[in-house]
Amino acid sequence: MQSCEISADSTDDPLSSGLRRKRQPRIVVIGAGLAGLSAAKALLESGFTDVTILEATDRIGGRVQSVKLGHATFELGATWIHGSHGNPVYHLAEDNGLLEETTDGERSVGRISLYSKNGVAYHLTNNGQRIPKDVVEEFSDLYNEVYNLTQEFFQRGKPVNAESQNSVGVFTRDVVRKRVKADPDDTEAVKRLKLAMIQQYLKVESCESSSHSMDEVSLSEFGEWTEIPGAHHIIPCGFIKIVEILARSIPESVIQLRKPVKCIHWNQSVSKEIERVADHNSDLPEEDKGSDVFVECEDCEFIPADHVIVTVSLGVLKKRHESLFHPRLPEEKVMAIEKLGINTTDKIFLEFEEPFWSSECNSIQFVWEDEAESESLTYPEELWYKKICSFDVLYPPERYGHVLSGWICGEEALIMEKCDDETVAETCTEMLRKFTGNPNIPKPRRILRSSWGSNPHFRGSYSYTQVGSSGADVEKLAKPLPYAESSKTTPMQVMFSGEATHRKYYSTTHGAVLSGQREAAHLIEMYQDLLQ
Repeated sequence: MQSCEISADSTDDPLSSGLRRKRQPRIVVIGAGLAGLSAAKALLESGFTDVTILEATDRIGGRVQSVKLGHATFELGATWIHGSHGNPVYHLAEDNGLLEETTDGERSVGRISLYSKNGVAYHLTNNGQRIPKDVVEEFSDLYNEVYNLTQEFFQRGKPVNAESQNSVGVFTRDVVRKRVKADPDDTEAVKRLKLAMIQQYLKVESCESSSHSMDEVSLSEFGEWTEIPGAHHIIPCGFIKIVEILARSIPESVIQLRKPVKCIHWNQSVSKEIERVADHNSDLPEEDKGSDVFVECEDCEFIPADHVIVTVSLGVLKKRHESLFHPRLPEEKVMAIEKLGINTTDKIFLEFEEPFWSSECNSIQFVWEDEAESESLTYPEELWYKKICSFDVLYPPERYGHVLSGWICGEEALIMEKCDDETVAETCTEMLRKFTGNPNIPKPRRILRSSWGSNPHFRGSYSYTQVGSSGADVEKLAKPLPYAESSKTTPMQVMFSGEATHRKYYSTTHGAVLSGQREAAHLIEMYQDLLQ
């Protein structure tokens, strides 16, 4: 067997570092989500012929999961196309006519909407009372004003004071509380309602950020996430259609499902495990035994590669980075993985025979009056349901039926995932009865929910900049291995892609797609002479 040591004639030129000009580079993509499919599609269309996608689960799509029930399609994962101008996901949907399936009612509000923009949100208290609309509007204006302030710390370079603990949640709660209490025009009862609404709004924000609490989201970095201009859209026939479009030009033989990866052996690591398996595997060509990278699968197959694009979630990297890479990752990258945040945002779909909500109601927001002075948004395990921030009404009912979509995040979402459907349906029904003041609300006829946190192949929904992290950590996460200091190694043996590796568009589907295209572009540039 060839020695695993790096040969003395290695240079920065990948085509002379153990890669013969007579053959194409072997590229392995780990993960068949949006990032992995985007990378593979770009590589194949550019002329690469030796591309393999390894997917641990039995389906493609990753954190895109559309489930069809009856005539309707429900999104357990990615739901919205955020913005249109320059958004690759929007353009894929638009070019393929996926955004044109509208009803007359939806046309009137411009493009596609998942929820009725013509209705109003009902903010209900745990005492079964609806908060007056004018009070909600006043509070919403105040909250949005303070939210805009949170963006300025990054965008204008404003210094963060020690009182905020560099936390979006701490800063927001403190500023909004002070302003509510100082308002001379409100009665004490109205002030108390507004103080309770702070926590409800922060729960919604936590679900959107996929954090356990906004207290964990970095104030100084919050404004770096960039919103693409344009409206938000959905795909009525399912977000999975975007996945299918990306996969359309990828031969079926390229994608291997149910192929979990155990370890990536990189940098010609002197691994006894590789030597043992390579010697044992008589089918392994001699030239493969000296490969820079070997991908060890759970089924004991070792796949030689020149480049590996890793698209697994930040949650998986947090859990498995020590065992997933040999040699272990550089300390700088490990620190970035540990600093950046990811948590769970889950959906709970409840289908009812008939609506118990009014036609103008587009969402039910849960405001717990006893949380007016609360600091923490962590609950005992038996009170996990208090983290459910709201139920949105899916619109139009002609498409979805009479369905509510609940939102829950953080550690409480993980507790919810452990419960059975019957328990969750019953608990949610009791909440709805309590907050609406209607004890006659029937149990839903059907429940559907996500479980991103406990799924070992995802371990979370999407990433955020945690207190103590920054955009620089996102860059470090995306940095390929081995680092370029050494001219004795093949550059970009192990590359990183996925939403968590995009500095401005983390947490989004377009961030995932762009990150996959980014890594493919690096390889296309590297091998441009070979591909001509």
